[in-house]
Amino acid sequence: MSLVGDPSLKQRALQLWQEAQRHHMQGQVDRAIDLYSQSIGLHPTAEAYTFRGWAYSFQSRYEEAIAECKKAIEVDPTFGNPYNDIGSYLVALGKHDEAIEWLERAKVAPRYEPRHFPYMNLGRVYAVKGMVLSAIREFEEALRIRPDEPSCVAALEELRRALN
Repeated sequence: MSLVGDPSLKQRALQLWQEAQRHHMQGQVDRAIDLYSQSIGLHPTAEAYTFRGWAYSFQSRYEEAIAECKKAIEVDPTFGNPYNDIGSYLVALGKHDEAIEWLERAKVAPRYEPRHFPYMNLGRVYAVKGMVLSAIREFEEALRIRPDEPSCVAALEELRRALN
């Protein structure tokens, strides 16, 4: 008997993923990783791989985090979070040029919340690269999506001052 499509396994995997998130938010990263892994073992989802990668990033394990996000994309290429996360991890590794492609892919992913993040991250990448007008454009788009994002407002003000 195959358990691959067993709804009770999917339900248990979801419960483990939710429990992992709670531990993750409480700073219990090792426990969260264990629970994400258990969830994946029962029923692999793009969310569980992405969040396990995010937990790895809390431990500065960026290469492993990137690998997790690539697994997430294999499971569900429409899920935008892993594209953005790969871009973020590449930035953390100082690989700004490589990050751009992933962040651009996050912007067009059909299933993605919070949608303003890749614009913010691209704005930061372009600012680091000295591409001020491109950075401004990205932050403006992030604010169009999420007008109350204070870090975007601050970054945009700083970039506009740099032009004067």
